[in-house]
Amino acid sequence: MSTAADRLAQLVGHFLPGPLPVRLTAWDGSQAGPTDAPGVILRSPRALRRVLWQPGELGLAEAYITGDLDVEGDLAEALSHAGRTVRERPTVRPGRAGLAAATVVAARLGAAGPPPRRPDGRARLAGSPHSAARDRAAISHHYDLSNDFYALFLDESMAYSCAYWARPDDPAYTLADAQRDKLELICRKLGLGPGDRLLDVGCGWGSLTVHAAREHKVRVTAVTLSRAQHGFVTERAAREGVADLVDVQLRHWRDIDGGYDAAAAVEMGEHVGDSEYPSFATKLHDALRPEGRLLIQQMSRGARAPGGGAFIETYIAPDMHMRPVGRTVDVLEDSGFEVRSVESLREHYTTTIDAWRSTLERRWGDVEYLVGTTTARVWRLYLAGASLAFAERRMGVDQILGVRPAREGTSGMPATPGAWYPPVGPA
Repeated sequence: MSTAADRLAQLVGHFLPGPLPVRLTAWDGSQAGPTDAPGVILRSPRALRRVLWQPGELGLAEAYITGDLDVEGDLAEALSHAGRTVRERPTVRPGRAGLAAATVVAARLGAAGPPPRRPDGRARLAGSPHSAARDRAAISHHYDLSNDFYALFLDESMAYSCAYWARPDDPAYTLADAQRDKLELICRKLGLGPGDRLLDVGCGWGSLTVHAAREHKVRVTAVTLSRAQHGFVTERAAREGVADLVDVQLRHWRDIDGGYDAAAAVEMGEHVGDSEYPSFATKLHDALRPEGRLLIQQMSRGARAPGGGAFIETYIAPDMHMRPVGRTVDVLEDSGFEVRSVESLREHYTTTIDAWRSTLERRWGDVEYLVGTTTARVWRLYLAGASLAFAERRMGVDQILGVRPAREGTSGMPATPGAWYPPVGPA
């Protein structure tokens, strides 16, 4: 008599010939697949039913976050191994007879039946894409989960963006050091000095805002759509003694004013939307004085996969849009900016996310207590997948430095950028 694991292997074989890409353990305790492959546990036929009702990434993700499917060991390593095996092996599309046979096997496994209840946590947005109200709801879904939740895995700066690992081989060099060096790099690229006016669009929890005010005596206008972040940054500026230099505004990017010496948008442009990005670039251009500088730190993706994927757009960052970095440069230039440099930080993001993952796992009990097991598993899957996406070059992240030229064409910028970078010796 065949076991559940044997039938699962038979079912997979209709679509992916050859050995299983993972070692399967079924709900009856039976196993199939290579012993040296990552272990995947199916705790219930519901896992299979989720994938049959919702084929592809989202069905598998929901099977994982509900606990119907689990993975032994490091999740990112398992995803990498399984994905690589599938990519290297041609899949097949069964004919009628093959589909009929697969259907019989699936039915015997208990996959037949109504669609399982969807897990909590899906984004539910209404209204026109990238209207002010919908943007506010999208940002709230992601960032208003709770300040305490993000504090569990971010460093003390609360910087929720790619760090700059200036001394990766130094064992004493931490995520907090790398985030400080990223913030300093941005300030140096922007040429900030005492009394300058900086616009921080999508300010997050105020890491750049406070660093620029404290270390460079800059007057900062920090803009966010998140009420939780607005309150946090306001209180933080007062706590760190820079309230007189920081103005935190709860407003949409369309409503920002002008006259700034510099502007930054650190991993905020992904939320703007493709059709709205030219208007966003023009708004930033017009917000700057002549010879004012712009620093965009933004994730990029290949032309064939501009979004974040079904799982990310459903559970993490709805309405997100990414494009190849060259297309962003085109839009910035069309809006009137002179782009002076583009620097890839892709490898830095893998290191950053892995640091977040490590902290999340170390504090797993606190994370579950605060947000519940389902949301905790959403974030474990999200961070593991994100780490892989950057490591495997399916996603990138770049710092783009531009300037609004003066009417006579001058940029006011140095011809060589050597002084931008923070020192790499001991802090």
